[in-house]
Amino acid sequence: MHEYSIVQALLNQCEDIAKKHNAKEVKRVITKIGKLSGVEPYLLESAFETFKEGTICERAILQIDIQDIIIYCQNCKRDFVVKEFALACPECQSLNTNIVDGEDMYLMSLEME
Repeated sequence: MHEYSIVQALLNQCEDIAKKHNAKEVKRVITKIGKLSGVEPYLLESAFETFKEGTICERAILQIDIQDIIIYCQNCKRDFVVKEFALACPECQSLNTNIVDGEDMYLMSLEME
């Protein structure tokens, strides 16, 4: 389960940011997870709850915002949200598209004290 290594990296990143800002505690960790990231939100949350013990995030709440898949159609010159993994443009059915968002996981912000 790669969520464990992701959570460890996330906690390390939170620790580094908190130290930079002289924070004593992280209250909320806000993440964005793309539907194509390969990260299972439930498993990530479970791993976070397990591994946050004894860290600056010990009492933090993990907020996970799910990012839809967004594609850009080169023919229509527009972005489209697609609900399923479909690379064809919903407007013109062209396959001349690029994935713009929905493939990554990001730490968006921290609430600290």
